[in-house]
Amino acid sequence: MSEERIAVVPGDGIGQEVVPVAVDVLDAVGDFEFVHADAGDAVKAETGEALPEETFETVANADATVFGAAGDTAADVVLPLREAVDSFANVRPARAHPGANALKPETDLVFVRENTEGVYSGIEDEITEGVSTLTRVVTDRASRDIAEFGFDYAAENGYDDVTVAHKANVMRETDGRFLENVRAVADARDAEFDEALMDALAMHLVQRPENYGVVICPNLAGDVLSDLAAGLVGGLGLLPSANVGHANGLFEPVHGSAPDIAGDGIANPSATVLSAAMLLEHLGYDREAASVRDAVEGVLADGPRTPDLGGGASTEAVATAILDEL
Repeated sequence: MSEERIAVVPGDGIGQEVVPVAVDVLDAVGDFEFVHADAGDAVKAETGEALPEETFETVANADATVFGAAGDTAADVVLPLREAVDSFANVRPARAHPGANALKPETDLVFVRENTEGVYSGIEDEITEGVSTLTRVVTDRASRDIAEFGFDYAAENGYDDVTVAHKANVMRETDGRFLENVRAVADARDAEFDEALMDALAMHLVQRPENYGVVICPNLAGDVLSDLAAGLVGGLGLLPSANVGHANGLFEPVHGSAPDIAGDGIANPSATVLSAAMLLEHLGYDREAASVRDAVEGVLADGPRTPDLGGGASTEAVATAILDEL
């Protein structure tokens, strides 16, 4: 295994506690060079910048990045970091694991979320006193890119059911464009898929998640629906994610900085370790990625478990158990 460079950006809150666990796991299965960098609230308080240029360049020049979380400065950190890796797809698996007391144990979903535009394009304005606007951006290129990625992901990972979430009945021009491009990609591939209004889909996911596999989403819909799915599998402490570019990638847990438990040593590291497994897959180390997932599943099934999963274990105890499984 060659020595790829992995940027490590813990960020704020529990990111400082769970990212080191992921680094230890990666170090246990591969020969990587780790380059540490800072971002987030604490960095802004010290330097005036939430995302120093040095951190941006470190992430842009790495082969992949493990990121924890940002607090109040999330918009100033996360969105630029995704730009640093040229990310166009946000992949968020929501799978039930043994021992996690999932509300819907049959859940095995993957949200493939467009990651560059929509309402997260950052175009907001106050046009007059008391009146603010937000511009939603949807392009043919980004819509085709996420459709291609989503259909590829489903085929490569054995998912037969592909659903496209949208709200084209109301947002006719923007989601209409998104849906039109997804249909064109599907037609060119002779690929089957279902269409679902995103609000109705939220209900159906709760009722029968087993009817869905890969869900291709515009930016905001993917953000909301994947968090909803977290509730089906045991909480945000179990959801990893990947921000994928054509060469680089940023891997982070879906949960935030969780300031209410930061520093208590009880944060669940599972989502961050599972994000590290996605990083390994991105770099081509499928066998190592599978071993990491197996280790996490073994600990989730047999314990120890952190308080969010009904246990009383510390982050350190869970980390030790995962490394022992490896």
